[in-house]
Amino acid sequence: MPLVKRSIEPKHLCRGALPDGVPSELECVTNSTLAAIIKQLGSLSRHAEDIFGELFNEANSFYMRMNNLQERVDLLAIKVTQLDSTVEEVSLQDINMRKAFKSSTIQDQQVVSRNSIPNPVLELYHRGDKPPPLNILSPYRDDKKDALKFYTDPSYFFILWREKMLQATEDKRKEKRRQKSLTLLTPVCAFTFFPYSLFTSFSTECVCVCVFNAFPELCRKLSSQHFSVKDVDTTICVCDFALLA
Repeated sequence: MPLVKRSIEPKHLCRGALPDGVPSELECVTNSTLAAIIKQLGSLSRHAEDIFGELFNEANSFYMRMNNLQERVDLLAIKVTQLDSTVEEVSLQDINMRKAFKSSTIQDQQVVSRNSIPNPVLELYHRGDKPPPLNILSPYRDDKKDALKFYTDPSYFFILWREKMLQATEDKRKEKRRQKSLTLLTPVCAFTFFPYSLFTSFSTECVCVCVFNAFPELCRKLSSQHFSVKDVDTTICVCDFALLA
């Protein structure tokens, strides 16, 4: 449902009950219609003044921002013209030692807040009915919650948005952990080798035992193969799955 920002009142010019004992009904209706038109013109002039006031404030803010930007551009142009690469040489170490650029521009925050509500919308808000005093029932609730929030809760949409953002962040974190675990398990597999001194009769070959018992097919495949150990002091070896294809 769209919210009407400005409304010209009264909306109906000739609608209304005539008072009793009027000698001329036509004259009474004409006078009431003329009075309603004058009220509409007054309401229109008030809204026009408010519109031009908002335009003036926006134009003034835009002028201040453009003036500030022009000053920064002028200072930058002066600094650029003063630089001469043939005379002044700056080493890479000096550049790294300098402080990083930090912008002094203040970003606009809380653009949509109570202070930024237009005057017509604020007047419409004040003309609205107040919520019922359900907060007097809060002491009688067992869960200690505010009873008025079950009727109206201005922070509901913010809390809902915050929960969705936190859930999305948690889902991304879980997805990264899952991909990382798959990346670690898929390309390589670790095997523990017995010390070389226990296998003196096997020369430079030894039997390996798979650490991951979750791969029975891989263990059966390894049981029929021998792997050469170049370093006799090595007790842990990383075997690529590509070698087992």
